[in-house]
Amino acid sequence: MENDKNQGTYLDPERGKVTVKAWAEKWLDHQILADSSRKDYRAFFVNHVFPHMGSKSLAGTTTSDVQSLVTKLHRGYDDNKPLAAYTIKIRMVSVKSFFKAAVKDRRIPSNQCDDVTYPRMSSQAVDRDQIPTLAEVNAIAGAMPERYRLAVWLMAGLGLRISEALAVSIDCVRGSVLRVRQQTSVKGPGGSREPALAPLKHRSEGDYREIPLAAFLADEITAHVDERGTWTIEGQDGLLFAAPSGKLATRTTLRHYWLMAMKATGLDFTPHDLRHFFASTALAGGVALHEVSHWLGHRSIDMTVDIYGHLTEDAPERMRRVMQQALRPPAELAAAA
Repeated sequence: MENDKNQGTYLDPERGKVTVKAWAEKWLDHQILADSSRKDYRAFFVNHVFPHMGSKSLAGTTTSDVQSLVTKLHRGYDDNKPLAAYTIKIRMVSVKSFFKAAVKDRRIPSNQCDDVTYPRMSSQAVDRDQIPTLAEVNAIAGAMPERYRLAVWLMAGLGLRISEALAVSIDCVRGSVLRVRQQTSVKGPGGSREPALAPLKHRSEGDYREIPLAAFLADEITAHVDERGTWTIEGQDGLLFAAPSGKLATRTTLRHYWLMAMKATGLDFTPHDLRHFFASTALAGGVALHEVSHWLGHRSIDMTVDIYGHLTEDAPERMRRVMQQALRPPAELAAAA
């Protein structure tokens, strides 16, 4: 023990006796998170982690305990339905962070999540049939009511999620880019179901991303504002969209009109498929995958690769051309002749 103290590896056993539940409560209170993320984290711990191992001490919790939790989530248990592999992996990020904090606080020697095996995720690759053509995007926009037609172009031309498109205000236009900084949500303050403006998905309050704004889209925004004006709702000026009631427009608002447009056009797409149009168009035009990932607002480039990587099948041939040009430029070949 003295040797461990001298080497700085000694852990006081008393510090590891705190229960998982007690340490989790403290850890959650100290996390810098958006309100919605904090609620999601706490709900996962309360509904799943605490019943499974909340009464165990940190030091007494093993990798096997964590593995059995993952297995239960995958198979379903009690009244809980099985969770998808991707959902489990995302949910367990908070558990891994929780144990990492305990290691950093010198309560346990290692992270019990490090050697956990997760269910294999099915392919996330987008089906090419889920990607509308330009003609189909035009048809969808034409079938939507004028008050929401611009939302179609914001999703198709900027890769916005429905909730992000419906939260765009005129001050989001920053010259040649559109700054996305909020979304509409039905998770209002205090757990109410009233529509509210919220931080972006996977982001904290105040975070934003900027997306190149094509001239066509800038013109469509200008025309929309000239014809329909803007809205002031929940203290936010300049909003481009509102529900018929005058409240914030949400995905539920748009869904009604979207289904009518699908019936009118005979098409079978979801609003999310317009993001696929944006990504596939950008990649086909040679835009770098990491740029597309950033503009889509993905949590990581891994997600973008999983969904859209197969759409860059011509990348090897483009790489061969680039390297051939770099290693043997035409001018050098002519001089060598």
